[in-house]
Amino acid sequence: MFTNKVNPPEDPGRSPKRGRRGRPAGTTAQGHEARRRLYETALELIGRKGYEATTLRDVAEAAGVSVGLLYKYFPSKRAVVLALYDQLSAEYADRASAMKAGRWRDRFLFALRTCLEVLGPYRRTLSAMAPILVVDPAEGVFASRTQFSRHRVERVFQEVVTGASDAPSTKLAEPLGRLLYLLHLGVILWWLLDKSSNQRATQALLTLIGKILPSFGMALLLPQVRGFVRSADDLVREALFGDVA
Repeated sequence: MFTNKVNPPEDPGRSPKRGRRGRPAGTTAQGHEARRRLYETALELIGRKGYEATTLRDVAEAAGVSVGLLYKYFPSKRAVVLALYDQLSAEYADRASAMKAGRWRDRFLFALRTCLEVLGPYRRTLSAMAPILVVDPAEGVFASRTQFSRHRVERVFQEVVTGASDAPSTKLAEPLGRLLYLLHLGVILWWLLDKSSNQRATQALLTLIGKILPSFGMALLLPQVRGFVRSADDLVREALFGDVA
């Protein structure tokens, strides 16, 4: 879980500037603190005003700094988004490493619940960014600039299947892991849109998924279902990941 003491990562999609004297931005204790404060201010404003309505000038004014100082750490709103992706995916991968041995369906539910726990403190900000996360070609989940984050999270769901005590064959394990990753994105979107008290409907959905998975696991023994999973994976890779099987 993140706390206010965690320093957000540098923009993963930004190349370091060359030829500048002195320390790079944010490498001193004072620089880290300034960057953390600006980062948290930007996330708070995005959550309150919305992504499109929030400007870097708004962030600078709210933080009580000059726009020039803000640009030193975050030259664009995209840099804030990439830092958030980096922070959340890194924390999730670390937390998911505690996944216990067992059946893939139990490991999947652990991975799913852990994801919601990590995202929980940022729900308002992520809700405001939902249109960006889903469809934006530059900053969305499936954008090329954000694939470093997607790959981290996708690897967790691949490990859910390949490291399970009932792992299917190699030809099926990777497609299944990718489809579970996609299912987890659907659950996140449901959670972001969930208007029920304390997201009760999301918890009910997780319970329902837990009840369905054993039957799906049995269905995977059928050649027709295994073929369906592989075919569905081909479509997902082509439509969302830009891969052609």
